[in-house]
Amino acid sequence: CWAEVDLGALRHNFKLVRERAGDAAVMAVVKADAYGHGDAVVAPLLEQEGADQFAVSGFGEAVCLRRAGVTKPILILGYTGVQNAAALAVGGISQTVFSLEYARALSEAALRAGVAVRVHLKVDTGMGRIGFLWQLDGDNGPVADDIAALCALPGLRAGGMFTHFSDADGSEAYTEDQLHRFQDARTTLAQRGVPFPLYHCGASAATLRYACTHMDMIRPGIALYGYSPAPDMPLPHGLELRPVMTVKSRVAVVRDLPAGSCVSYGRTATLARDSRLAVVPIGYGDGFPRLLSNRMDLIVHGVPCPIVGRICMDMCMIDVTDVPDVKAGDEVLVYGPGQAERAAQTMGTIVYELLCDLTDRVPRVYVDRPEG
Repeated sequence: CWAEVDLGALRHNFKLVRERAGDAAVMAVVKADAYGHGDAVVAPLLEQEGADQFAVSGFGEAVCLRRAGVTKPILILGYTGVQNAAALAVGGISQTVFSLEYARALSEAALRAGVAVRVHLKVDTGMGRIGFLWQLDGDNGPVADDIAALCALPGLRAGGMFTHFSDADGSEAYTEDQLHRFQDARTTLAQRGVPFPLYHCGASAATLRYACTHMDMIRPGIALYGYSPAPDMPLPHGLELRPVMTVKSRVAVVRDLPAGSCVSYGRTATLARDSRLAVVPIGYGDGFPRLLSNRMDLIVHGVPCPIVGRICMDMCMIDVTDVPDVKAGDEVLVYGPGQAERAAQTMGTIVYELLCDLTDRVPRVYVDRPEG
Protein backbone atom coordinates (compact mmCIF):
# COMPACT_ATOMS: atom_id res chain seq x y z
CA CYS A 1 0.00 0.00 0.00
CA TRP A 2 1.10 3.57 -0.54
CA ALA A 3 -0.15 7.14 -0.18
CA GLU A 4 -0.07 9.51 -3.13
CA VAL A 5 0.49 13.12 -2.04
CA ASP A 6 -0.55 15.56 -4.75
CA LEU A 7 1.65 18.66 -4.52
CA GLY A 8 -0.50 20.39 -7.14
CA ALA A 9 -3.51 20.05 -4.83
CA LEU A 10 -1.44 21.41 -1.93
CA ARG A 11 -0.49 24.49 -3.97
CA HIS A 12 -4.13 24.93 -4.99
CA ASN A 13 -5.36 24.83 -1.39
CA PHE A 14 -2.65 27.18 -0.15
CA LYS A 15 -3.53 29.69 -2.86
CA LEU A 16 -7.21 29.63 -1.83
CA VAL A 17 -6.35 30.05 1.85
CA ARG A 18 -3.87 32.82 1.09
CA GLU A 19 -6.54 34.71 -0.84
CA ARG A 20 -8.95 34.18 2.04
CA ALA A 21 -6.42 35.67 4.47
CA GLY A 22 -6.39 39.08 2.79
CA ASP A 23 -3.62 41.16 4.33
CA ALA A 24 -2.96 38.70 7.16
CA ALA A 25 0.19 36.60 7.22
CA VAL A 26 -0.13 32.82 6.91
CA MET A 27 1.29 30.45 9.52
CA ALA A 28 1.00 27.01 7.94
CA VAL A 29 0.34 24.26 10.49
CA VAL A 30 2.54 21.26 9.67
CA LYS A 31 2.51 19.40 12.98
CA ALA A 32 2.19 15.60 13.11
CA ASP A 33 4.37 15.24 10.01
CA ALA A 34 2.14 17.70 8.13
CA TYR A 35 -0.96 15.73 9.14
CA GLY A 36 0.67 12.59 7.79
CA HIS A 37 1.63 14.10 4.42
CA GLY A 38 5.37 14.45 5.12
CA ASP A 39 6.61 17.71 6.63
CA ALA A 40 10.05 17.50 5.00
CA VAL A 41 8.35 17.86 1.59
CA VAL A 42 5.23 19.86 2.47
CA ALA A 43 6.85 22.66 4.49
CA PRO A 44 9.57 23.61 1.96
CA LEU A 45 6.96 23.65 -0.80
CA LEU A 46 4.66 25.91 1.24
CA GLU A 47 7.59 28.19 2.04
CA GLN A 48 8.29 28.43 -1.68
CA GLU A 49 4.62 29.25 -2.27
CA GLY A 50 4.73 32.11 0.24
CA ALA A 51 3.95 30.77 3.72
CA ASP A 52 5.16 33.38 6.22
CA GLN A 53 5.58 31.12 9.26
CA PHE A 54 5.07 27.52 10.36
CA ALA A 55 3.50 25.89 13.42
CA VAL A 56 4.48 22.54 14.90
CA SER A 57 3.63 20.66 18.07
CA GLY A 58 7.03 19.99 19.59
CA PHE A 59 10.75 20.65 19.48
CA GLY A 60 11.58 17.56 17.42
CA GLU A 61 9.19 18.62 14.68
CA ALA A 62 10.77 22.09 14.55
CA VAL A 63 14.23 20.56 14.20
CA CYS A 64 12.96 18.39 11.33
CA LEU A 65 11.77 21.50 9.46
CA ARG A 66 15.12 23.22 9.86
CA ARG A 67 16.90 20.08 8.61
CA ALA A 68 14.56 20.09 5.62
CA GLY A 69 15.75 23.60 4.76
CA VAL A 70 12.87 25.69 6.09
CA THR A 71 14.12 29.19 6.93
CA LYS A 72 10.91 31.03 7.91
CA PRO A 73 9.92 31.45 11.59
CA ILE A 74 8.61 28.36 13.38
CA LEU A 75 6.31 28.36 16.42
CA ILE A 76 6.08 25.38 18.76
CA LEU A 77 2.47 25.20 19.95
CA GLY A 78 3.05 22.71 22.75
CA TYR A 79 5.51 22.09 25.57
CA THR A 80 9.29 22.13 25.14
CA GLY A 81 11.71 21.17 27.89
CA VAL A 82 13.59 24.26 29.04
CA GLN A 83 16.89 22.44 28.56
CA ASN A 84 16.37 23.18 24.86
CA ALA A 85 16.48 26.98 25.36
CA ALA A 86 19.80 27.41 23.57
CA ALA A 87 18.67 25.25 20.63
CA LEU A 88 15.46 27.26 20.34
CA ALA A 89 17.39 30.51 20.14
CA VAL A 90 20.03 29.23 17.73
CA GLY A 91 17.39 27.64 15.50
CA GLY A 92 15.24 30.75 15.41
CA ILE A 93 12.35 28.76 16.86
CA SER A 94 9.63 30.47 18.91
CA GLN A 95 8.14 28.74 21.94
CA THR A 96 4.60 29.03 23.28
CA VAL A 97 4.45 30.13 26.92
CA PHE A 98 1.27 29.32 28.82
CA SER A 99 2.08 29.90 32.51
CA LEU A 100 4.29 32.23 34.52
CA GLU A 101 5.96 29.25 36.16
CA TYR A 102 7.01 27.80 32.81
CA ALA A 103 8.09 31.21 31.50
CA ARG A 104 10.33 31.75 34.53
CA ALA A 105 11.96 28.36 34.06
CA LEU A 106 12.54 29.08 30.37
CA SER A 107 13.94 32.52 31.22
CA GLU A 108 16.39 31.04 33.70
CA ALA A 109 17.52 28.43 31.19
CA ALA A 110 17.98 31.08 28.51
CA LEU A 111 20.10 33.22 30.85
CA ARG A 112 22.28 30.25 31.76
CA ALA A 113 22.84 29.59 28.06
CA GLY A 114 23.44 33.26 27.30
CA VAL A 115 20.63 33.45 24.73
CA ALA A 116 17.26 35.10 24.21
CA VAL A 117 14.30 32.89 23.30
CA ARG A 118 11.46 34.29 21.22
CA VAL A 119 8.05 33.38 22.68
CA HIS A 120 4.37 33.67 21.85
CA LEU A 121 1.92 34.04 24.73
CA LYS A 122 -1.06 31.65 24.76
CA VAL A 123 -4.35 32.95 26.19
CA ASP A 124 -7.07 30.43 27.08
CA THR A 125 -10.34 32.04 26.05
CA GLY A 126 -12.49 28.94 26.37
CA MET A 127 -10.61 25.94 25.01
CA GLY A 128 -9.77 24.71 28.51
CA ARG A 129 -6.43 23.28 27.49
CA ILE A 130 -3.34 25.47 28.00
CA GLY A 131 -2.84 29.20 28.35
CA PHE A 132 -3.51 32.11 30.68
CA LEU A 133 -7.22 31.86 31.50
CA TRP A 134 -9.04 35.07 30.51
CA GLN A 135 -12.63 35.54 31.60
CA LEU A 136 -15.09 37.85 29.91
CA ASP A 137 -16.91 38.62 33.16
CA GLY A 138 -14.43 38.40 36.00
CA ASP A 139 -11.35 39.86 37.58
CA ASN A 140 -8.52 39.42 35.11
CA GLY A 141 -6.19 41.66 37.07
CA PRO A 142 -4.04 38.83 38.49
CA VAL A 143 -3.78 37.22 35.05
CA ALA A 144 -2.74 40.53 33.50
CA ASP A 145 -0.16 40.93 36.27
CA ASP A 146 1.30 37.52 35.48
CA ILE A 147 1.46 38.29 31.76
CA ALA A 148 3.12 41.65 32.39
CA ALA A 149 5.64 39.94 34.68
CA LEU A 150 6.30 37.32 32.01
CA CYS A 151 6.99 39.93 29.34
CA ALA A 152 9.52 41.61 31.64
CA LEU A 153 11.52 38.42 32.18
CA PRO A 154 15.11 38.56 30.90
CA GLY A 155 16.08 36.09 28.22
CA LEU A 156 12.61 36.08 26.62
CA ARG A 157 11.42 38.13 23.64
CA ALA A 158 7.66 38.35 23.14
CA GLY A 159 6.85 37.83 19.48
CA GLY A 160 3.09 37.35 19.60
CA MET A 161 -0.09 36.60 21.51
CA PHE A 162 -2.66 34.07 20.40
CA THR A 163 -5.63 31.91 21.33
CA HIS A 164 -7.40 28.91 19.82
CA PHE A 165 -11.11 28.47 19.13
CA SER A 166 -12.68 25.25 20.34
CA ASP A 167 -15.88 25.32 18.26
CA ALA A 168 -15.32 27.62 15.29
CA ASP A 169 -16.71 24.92 12.98
CA GLY A 170 -19.89 24.82 15.07
CA SER A 171 -21.13 27.49 17.46
CA GLU A 172 -20.95 31.04 16.17
CA ALA A 173 -22.02 32.41 19.56
CA TYR A 174 -19.28 30.60 21.49
CA THR A 175 -16.67 31.62 18.92
CA GLU A 176 -17.75 35.24 19.26
CA ASP A 177 -17.46 34.91 23.03
CA GLN A 178 -13.91 33.62 22.70
CA LEU A 179 -13.04 36.39 20.26
CA HIS A 180 -14.38 39.02 22.66
CA ARG A 181 -12.26 37.55 25.46
CA PHE A 182 -9.17 37.69 23.28
CA GLN A 183 -9.87 41.26 22.20
CA ASP A 184 -10.45 42.24 25.84
CA ALA A 185 -7.11 40.66 26.82
CA ARG A 186 -5.37 42.48 23.98
CA THR A 187 -6.84 45.84 24.96
CA THR A 188 -6.25 45.39 28.68
CA LEU A 189 -2.62 44.40 28.21
CA ALA A 190 -1.95 47.20 25.73
CA GLN A 191 -3.31 49.70 28.27
CA ARG A 192 -0.81 48.31 30.74
CA GLY A 193 2.00 48.88 28.29
CA VAL A 194 2.24 45.24 27.21
CA PRO A 195 1.64 45.11 23.43
CA PHE A 196 2.68 42.31 21.11
CA PRO A 197 4.03 42.46 17.54
CA LEU A 198 1.57 39.82 16.30
CA TYR A 199 -1.95 38.74 17.26
CA HIS A 200 -3.38 35.54 15.82
CA CYS A 201 -6.32 33.28 16.64
CA GLY A 202 -7.86 31.78 13.50
CA ALA A 203 -7.19 28.16 12.53
CA SER A 204 -8.87 26.63 9.46
CA ALA A 205 -12.48 26.90 10.60
CA ALA A 206 -12.26 30.52 11.77
CA THR A 207 -10.18 31.45 8.73
CA LEU A 208 -12.87 30.14 6.40
CA ARG A 209 -15.92 31.35 8.36
CA TYR A 210 -14.99 34.56 10.17
CA ALA A 211 -12.87 37.23 8.50
CA CYS A 212 -12.95 39.19 11.77
CA THR A 213 -10.61 36.61 13.30
CA HIS A 214 -7.82 37.01 10.77
CA MET A 215 -6.02 39.81 12.65
CA ASP A 216 -2.27 39.82 11.86
CA MET A 217 -1.96 36.15 10.98
CA ILE A 218 -4.00 33.01 10.36
CA ARG A 219 -3.06 29.41 11.21
CA PRO A 220 -4.58 27.07 8.58
CA GLY A 221 -4.10 23.36 9.07
CA ILE A 222 -6.61 20.84 7.71
CA ALA A 223 -7.76 23.21 4.95
CA LEU A 224 -4.28 23.09 3.42
CA TYR A 225 -4.66 19.33 3.07
CA GLY A 226 -8.01 19.62 1.31
CA TYR A 227 -10.69 19.04 3.92
CA SER A 228 -13.36 21.05 5.69
CA PRO A 229 -12.67 21.27 9.44
CA ALA A 230 -15.94 19.44 10.10
CA PRO A 231 -18.21 17.34 7.88
CA ASP A 232 -21.22 19.53 8.65
CA MET A 233 -19.38 22.81 8.08
CA PRO A 234 -20.09 24.04 4.55
CA LEU A 235 -17.23 25.72 2.76
CA PRO A 236 -17.66 29.30 1.54
CA HIS A 237 -19.18 29.62 -1.91
CA GLY A 238 -16.63 29.07 -4.63
CA LEU A 239 -13.99 27.63 -2.30
CA GLU A 240 -13.16 24.18 -3.64
CA LEU A 241 -10.47 22.44 -1.63
CA ARG A 242 -8.73 19.43 -3.16
CA PRO A 243 -7.78 16.47 -0.94
CA VAL A 244 -4.01 16.16 -1.12
CA MET A 245 -3.64 12.51 -0.10
CA THR A 246 -4.99 9.37 -1.75
CA VAL A 247 -4.29 5.98 -0.15
CA LYS A 248 -4.09 2.94 -2.39
CA SER A 249 -3.20 -0.73 -2.28
CA ARG A 250 -3.31 -3.73 -4.61
CA VAL A 251 -5.05 -7.07 -4.62
CA ALA A 252 -2.65 -9.73 -3.34
CA VAL A 253 -4.77 -12.76 -4.17
CA VAL A 254 -8.37 -13.62 -5.15
CA ARG A 255 -9.99 -16.59 -3.43
CA ASP A 256 -13.30 -18.44 -3.91
CA LEU A 257 -14.94 -19.52 -0.65
CA PRO A 258 -18.19 -21.45 -0.21
CA ALA A 259 -21.25 -20.20 1.64
CA GLY A 260 -20.94 -20.72 5.37
CA SER A 261 -17.21 -19.95 5.46
CA CYS A 262 -16.00 -17.79 8.34
CA VAL A 263 -13.65 -14.95 7.55
CA SER A 264 -10.85 -13.49 9.66
CA TYR A 265 -10.26 -13.30 13.40
CA GLY A 266 -13.15 -13.87 15.76
CA ARG A 267 -15.39 -15.23 12.98
CA THR A 268 -17.30 -11.94 12.89
CA ALA A 269 -18.28 -12.59 9.27
CA THR A 270 -19.90 -15.72 7.84
CA LEU A 271 -20.49 -15.83 4.10
CA ALA A 272 -24.16 -16.04 3.15
CA ARG A 273 -23.35 -17.16 -0.39
CA ASP A 274 -20.53 -18.61 -2.42
CA SER A 275 -18.20 -15.63 -2.61
CA ARG A 276 -15.06 -14.36 -4.23
CA LEU A 277 -12.85 -12.45 -1.81
CA ALA A 278 -9.83 -10.32 -2.56
CA VAL A 279 -7.07 -10.08 0.03
CA VAL A 280 -5.69 -6.53 0.22
CA PRO A 281 -2.33 -5.85 1.94
CA ILE A 282 -3.33 -2.98 4.21
CA GLY A 283 -4.21 -3.28 7.90
CA TYR A 284 -4.10 -1.56 11.24
CA GLY A 285 -0.31 -1.83 11.23
CA ASP A 286 -0.46 0.67 8.37
CA GLY A 287 -2.90 2.87 10.27
CA PHE A 288 -6.04 1.51 8.59
CA PRO A 289 -8.41 1.35 11.56
CA ARG A 290 -9.65 -1.99 12.82
CA LEU A 291 -12.89 -0.25 13.77
CA LEU A 292 -13.79 -0.22 10.07
CA SER A 293 -14.07 -4.02 10.04
CA ASN A 294 -17.33 -5.11 8.35
CA ARG A 295 -18.31 -1.43 8.03
CA MET A 296 -16.39 0.07 5.11
CA ASP A 297 -16.02 -0.33 1.36
CA LEU A 298 -12.82 -0.25 -0.66
CA ILE A 299 -12.99 0.60 -4.36
CA VAL A 300 -11.95 -1.88 -7.08
CA HIS A 301 -12.55 -1.10 -10.76
CA GLY A 302 -14.70 1.81 -9.60
CA VAL A 303 -17.01 -0.46 -7.60
CA PRO A 304 -17.41 -0.27 -3.79
CA CYS A 305 -16.47 -3.63 -2.27
CA PRO A 306 -17.35 -4.27 1.40
CA ILE A 307 -14.72 -5.29 3.91
CA VAL A 308 -15.49 -8.80 5.16
CA GLY A 309 -14.40 -9.81 8.64
CA ARG A 310 -11.95 -8.10 10.94
CA ILE A 311 -9.16 -5.99 9.55
CA CYS A 312 -5.85 -7.67 10.42
CA MET A 313 -2.53 -6.04 11.24
CA ASP A 314 -1.25 -6.35 7.68
CA MET A 315 -4.22 -7.11 5.43
CA CYS A 316 -7.98 -7.19 5.03
CA MET A 317 -10.50 -9.03 2.89
CA ILE A 318 -13.10 -7.51 0.59
CA ASP A 319 -16.01 -9.07 -1.30
CA VAL A 320 -15.48 -8.79 -5.06
CA THR A 321 -18.08 -11.40 -6.04
CA ASP A 322 -20.02 -8.90 -8.15
CA VAL A 323 -16.99 -7.24 -9.74
CA PRO A 324 -15.84 -9.05 -12.92
CA ASP A 325 -12.23 -9.79 -13.78
CA VAL A 326 -10.61 -8.87 -10.45
CA LYS A 327 -7.11 -10.31 -10.30
CA ALA A 328 -3.94 -10.06 -8.26
CA GLY A 329 -2.19 -6.74 -8.81
CA ASP A 330 -5.36 -4.73 -9.42
CA GLU A 331 -5.36 -1.33 -7.76
CA VAL A 332 -7.55 -0.80 -4.69
CA LEU A 333 -8.64 2.66 -3.60
CA VAL A 334 -8.66 2.92 0.20
CA TYR A 335 -9.02 6.67 0.81
CA GLY A 336 -10.06 8.64 -2.25
CA PRO A 337 -12.59 11.40 -2.94
CA GLY A 338 -15.15 11.13 -0.17
CA GLN A 339 -13.69 7.88 1.18
CA ALA A 340 -11.76 9.37 4.10
CA GLU A 341 -14.79 11.40 5.18
CA ARG A 342 -17.04 8.34 5.04
CA ALA A 343 -14.53 6.29 7.02
CA ALA A 344 -14.29 9.00 9.68
CA GLN A 345 -18.07 9.29 9.92
CA THR A 346 -18.41 5.52 10.22
CA MET A 347 -15.95 5.50 13.12
CA GLY A 348 -17.41 8.59 14.80
CA THR A 349 -14.14 10.47 14.41
CA ILE A 350 -12.58 13.11 12.14
CA VAL A 351 -10.49 12.97 8.98
CA TYR A 352 -7.56 14.47 10.90
CA GLU A 353 -7.19 11.24 12.87
CA LEU A 354 -7.19 8.98 9.81
CA LEU A 355 -4.54 11.07 8.05
CA CYS A 356 -2.29 11.32 11.09
CA ASP A 357 -2.60 7.61 11.90
CA LEU A 358 -1.06 6.37 8.66
CA THR A 359 2.20 4.77 9.72
CA ASP A 360 5.68 5.19 8.33
CA ARG A 361 5.52 1.84 6.57
CA VAL A 362 3.05 3.39 4.12
CA PRO A 363 5.40 5.12 1.65
CA ARG A 364 4.44 8.63 0.59
CA VAL A 365 4.68 8.96 -3.17
CA TYR A 366 4.75 12.58 -4.32
CA VAL A 367 3.01 13.52 -7.54
CA ASP A 368 2.33 16.95 -9.03
CA ARG A 369 -0.92 16.95 -10.95
CA PRO A 370 -1.86 20.16 -12.75
CA GLU A 371 -5.11 21.87 -11.81
CA GLY A 372 -8.14 21.15 -13.92
